[in-house]
Amino acid sequence: MTETTDKKDSAPEAVRRFVLEWGNLGERWGVNRSVSQIHALLYASKHPLAAEDIADTLGIARSNVSNSLRELQTWNIIRSVPILGDRRTFYAAETDLWILVSRIAAGRKARELDPAAAALRECVEMSRVDKSMDPVVQLRLREMLEFIERISRWYDQMIALPRATIATLMKLGGGIARLLDRGGKKNRDLL
Repeated sequence: MTETTDKKDSAPEAVRRFVLEWGNLGERWGVNRSVSQIHALLYASKHPLAAEDIADTLGIARSNVSNSLRELQTWNIIRSVPILGDRRTFYAAETDLWILVSRIAAGRKARELDPAAAALRECVEMSRVDKSMDPVVQLRLREMLEFIERISRWYDQMIALPRATIATLMKLGGGIARLLDRGGKKNRDLL
């Protein structure tokens, strides 16, 4: 499915557009376009789909579909679903947005933040023993490590919060910053 004028399937135009746009967004986020499009198709599908149906609908090779389905399963955002009387494997997407986003965030943290922190820890340790290392560069590496570790701790704290608390924080939005700023002003006034 590379353009919205291909009418080989009976998906409504809004679903076809969603699949295309989700594929484009996924690509910008560093996810293969086919993987993103398959996820979008499954997410927008009322019923589980077989790999053959996905390949036909999207107009992509069956082998590409198989590889993409495996990747989506490693992210734990789709699952295989047995259908009585059919020997094929069918697939369905996680449709609970909170679960979906938390699984994607956990996967990104594990694939990106955790290795970055490990690499930075090693670089910081190497810079400590290297007498030729400029102190400014050492400081920058330490600051980068501290920043990555802070983001990681923040993620761990946020993901542990109940869903209702996260929803409330999201609704408060910029109000939290204003509240914290007022609190800081009051504390400064006391000094």
